[in-house]
Amino acid sequence: MWVRSKLDGVETLEQSHRESARTSPFNGDHLMNDGRSIPDCDVSEIENVSGSEANASSNPAGPDVPHQELDAKDDFAPEEVNSPADDSTRDLVQLCLLPGLGPRTLTSLMEAFGSARAILNADKNSLASVHGVGPKLAHVIDTASDHVDIEDVFAWCAAMDVNILRRGQASYPAAMEELDDAPPLMFCRGSILPRDTISVAIVGTRHATAYGLQQTRRIAMDLARAGVTIVSGLARGVDTAAHRAALEAEGRTIAVLGGGLGKIYPAENSPLADKISEHGAVISEYAPMAQPRGGMFPQRNRIIAALGQATLVIEAPMRSGSLITARLASELGHSVGALPGQVNSRASQGCHHLIRDGATLVQHADDVLELLGPLSGNVSLATAVEGGDVVRDGREMTLNDVERQVLAAVGTSGTAIDEVTLSSGLPASRVNAIVSILEMKRFVRRLSGQYVSRI
Repeated sequence: MWVRSKLDGVETLEQSHRESARTSPFNGDHLMNDGRSIPDCDVSEIENVSGSEANASSNPAGPDVPHQELDAKDDFAPEEVNSPADDSTRDLVQLCLLPGLGPRTLTSLMEAFGSARAILNADKNSLASVHGVGPKLAHVIDTASDHVDIEDVFAWCAAMDVNILRRGQASYPAAMEELDDAPPLMFCRGSILPRDTISVAIVGTRHATAYGLQQTRRIAMDLARAGVTIVSGLARGVDTAAHRAALEAEGRTIAVLGGGLGKIYPAENSPLADKISEHGAVISEYAPMAQPRGGMFPQRNRIIAALGQATLVIEAPMRSGSLITARLASELGHSVGALPGQVNSRASQGCHHLIRDGATLVQHADDVLELLGPLSGNVSLATAVEGGDVVRDGREMTLNDVERQVLAAVGTSGTAIDEVTLSSGLPASRVNAIVSILEMKRFVRRLSGQYVSRI
């Protein structure tokens, strides 16, 4: 496990970035109203957002949702979370898309007023009295309808089959609840399934070398074939290679955007986003037409870190945003791995520092599977056919079929070896040998000569 105390190399790196960023466009402009700041890093390494795109919208909430006619779709049945009849969702969406209102301040407002509707109906003085709000933001909330056309937002979502996932509801990814500043809602095109709990975030530079792209494809395909969902950010380079490999292996993948679902960036990945939505999900905390800006990409990295049960960094220079994702993953208690490269390769310098500071050196997909820990609940690995093995710990995916068969027969409170033999249908000698293997791999422990239990 890569613990926080072993992150001194990255922390020192980020501190030096802050010192050198006083004249950087990342300095000050990307502070949220509730005190959260975007970690400093190389803007060009995160995303090469052109000046015209970056200036196209000064509001990251992106309220400029265009009017679009709805397609007649008799079979379209939106979830209750984005139904126009759900007033509480409509009120929450309007608040979440207001410029300058972040998740932490919104949480403070909800604690003070109790509901989104009560916040929207509150007077300016009452709003300004809440910590982190102030007169300027109170005015924005008081004039919310001037900033966000909620009808256009819901019309666009209905036309594009986009669901709105509210925090606290079953459709909201449970892994994101770990975040202190989890988005109150997410726009989702596609579906997030229970089996996506077994997931690995694969991140890296958008200036990937041929070696990096080749290794990304190899590892991501092997993981997808094993039933692991690949999480990444749809950026050029490593992200794109990871998503494509998962789809090529007929697996599942989730793309987390640094802009709105209606503004796929880079634009050439729009067809890829369409395919991902059919075999996973494309998600964003930003309004559908929010233009991508440099500060949004580090912010979306916290979601990638949360969704991945483990994080793998393929290639990353010393000022790569991927190092931010790795740090955030470690702070959440998730395992971190890194792919080594040539010692004189600039693209691998960040990976080498991660390995030096405690990240797991990864060469194969099995190394990544070893990083997966216990799951919050049993997960079924449903494949193209119905059914699938039930997994309690992500590491179980490193076991072969016979080892899983024996492990499935072992209980948590102690099971007789004879009972394991009967349940598995295997010869007693083979069961004893496999139990010894499972014991060495720390899946089971012997309670006595005749009893064994799961760890």
